[in-house]
Amino acid sequence: MNKPIVTMMGLGYIGLPTAALIASKGISVKGVDIKKEAVDTINQGKIHIIEPDLEGLVKVGVEKGFLKAYTSPSESDVYLIAVPTPFKANYEPDISYVASATEMLLPFLKNGNLLIIESTSPVGTTEEMAKLIFSKRPELKDKIYIAYCPERVLPGQVIYELEQNDRSIGGINKESTVKAMEFYSLFVKGTLHPTNARTAEMCKLVENSFRDVNIAFANELSIICEKSDIDVWELIELANKHPRVKILNPGVGVGGHCIAVDPWFLVSQFGDDAKMIKNARQVNDRKPHWVKDRVIEKAKQFEQENGRKPVIGCLGLAYKPDIDDLRESPSVEIAVLLKKEGYKLYVNEPHTHLQEAHGLTLSDIDTTLKNSDMYVLLTPHAVYKKLRGNIDFDKKLVNYSLK
Repeated sequence: MNKPIVTMMGLGYIGLPTAALIASKGISVKGVDIKKEAVDTINQGKIHIIEPDLEGLVKVGVEKGFLKAYTSPSESDVYLIAVPTPFKANYEPDISYVASATEMLLPFLKNGNLLIIESTSPVGTTEEMAKLIFSKRPELKDKIYIAYCPERVLPGQVIYELEQNDRSIGGINKESTVKAMEFYSLFVKGTLHPTNARTAEMCKLVENSFRDVNIAFANELSIICEKSDIDVWELIELANKHPRVKILNPGVGVGGHCIAVDPWFLVSQFGDDAKMIKNARQVNDRKPHWVKDRVIEKAKQFEQENGRKPVIGCLGLAYKPDIDDLRESPSVEIAVLLKKEGYKLYVNEPHTHLQEAHGLTLSDIDTTLKNSDMYVLLTPHAVYKKLRGNIDFDKKLVNYSLK
């Protein structure tokens, strides 16, 4: 495939890194986002999200003229859709953003174009978008290529993993699969695995549901161990000595826009046939409330000993260590729950410049540590790990996120 002109619909945590990576290969990329502030920031060679190595890649892409951001699309050869797929009521997936992005592209589609959906989607979404296109542009039937290709990335390593990880690529027909694989071969070094659109969509949901089930086992184990007066960390270490056992470490819940969301797509679509997936999701959704209750138990002990409620320092709001992403974060949920219980909080998130998030006022780490009677380690950022071993810090620490 010759170097095409590419339009990326959505410049968030996946869209922008993907656009920047493609541009780094000397391919012209037109990024599109409805947020003008994000568009303006990118066109200055800067970024509006935190991700290692991303700003340098964006800066070079913009300076060399291969990456430019807009608030609306224009004619290209390849169109990528990487917009959110949030929930509606009852955890029903909302594909309206994908549909809206598809409709925005309708005036520009022409013979030979390739359209790829990367947004996490319920099974059948790619075929549904194809029907939408052909219903309004029937002359494009069998004239354009449509495929689905989900990403597999770890926040903090997105650029590396976008380029190095294998990809499952599924078209609405074999010709679309082949054309999409040709495109990804321009910037992906990992192995490209051909399939059909439905299987590729299911693959993304299954991968994150598998991880959710395994995390749920660890989180449920931590609850059982607490009731049994057993050190869950020691137990897991011992159990993992078995050559075929690999239990994950428990935490305060599960967050982010993948593991905390994707399993519900399967539950919504397949109901009682996804019982174990649903149970795992409920276990992980319950964990923040369990942690909140344990923190309140500690707070009441403090109150009995000191005659007043403690000031609680919440350490970390991101859903994973050393990133700025607060989406679906259990750490945020716990802090909000503690605030609703009437506790005065000092909240620190070292990876954001925000002064307020989800109704929580944020403080720098020194202010948080100085003014709190007890610390709740919610997200084990590296900066907090360095505080471990300090007698005063450890004495005040309530820890559910770090061994």
